[in-house]
Parts: sequence; structure tokens; C-alpha cells
Amino acid sequence: GWPQGECLQLLLCRSREAKTRAYCPYSRFPVGAALLTASGEIFSGCNVENACYSLGVCAERTAIQKAISEGHTSFRAMAIASDMRDHFIVPCGACRQVMREFGTDWDVYLTKADGTYILKRLEELLPLSFGPEDLKK
Repeated sequence: GWPQGECLQLLLCRSREAKTRAYCPYSRFPVGAALLTASGEIFSGCNVENACYSLGVCAERTAIQKAISEGHTSFRAMAIASDMRDHFIVPCGACRQVMREFGTDWDVYLTKADGTYILKRLEELLPLSFGPEDLKK
């Protein structure tokens, strides 16, 4: 099933922990993400910036790439954390497309700095999306 109770709290906690490891000397905008695999493992990621700005990578893609590199391709949920107090952090368009590569039927927890969150389906974040199955049409 989908994360709830202790599992959800752990996912949210891991996203906040990952945020503390962000390398963001240019934007000063730390982001953390925690990705829950179908097998119940959690992979976390943070944003990693670069002096050549366009080479920076977001927290969400860092978490996904870590999971993929360890053999996981089926995901249930992701939690995303930032320091924003008044707004829920949302993934950028590039991250939404990378997330969508692995299906549209998973949960994304968008949080505020105080830990409150809203839950969205990936399908809601990227409607009318293009994915692997479209290449077969």
C-alpha cells in the first residue's frame, strides 16, 4: 500500500535530512527529496549546484538517479523539503518529466518548512504527459 503512519513520517524526515546536505552556494535554496521504492527502501537526494550553473541537479533527480543506480525502477512516493515557510515546494518541470518516466501513479508530498504537507499525484503535477509508452504508438 501507500505510505502512511510511521513510513510516511520517515519519508518526510528523510527529505528534511537530505535538505541539510544540499550544495547550493549560488542559489542559497536548499532542497531535499526522499523517494520510496516499491520494495519499501528510501533513497534521498539534495540539490547539487555548479559554478557552471546549467550543470546543477535538483534534489528530486539526485534521489531518482541514486535509486536507479541501485537497481530500483518502481516508485511509490516522494517527499520534497525546502526552507520556504509560506509556500509548498514543488518540483521543476524537468524533474516532473524525469519522475514521470517511472509512471504517473505515485504520490508526491509537497512540504513547507514547518513540516506541513499537501499530497499530489504525479499525474496532477504533469497532466497530459509524454512517457515511454508514447514512443510505441
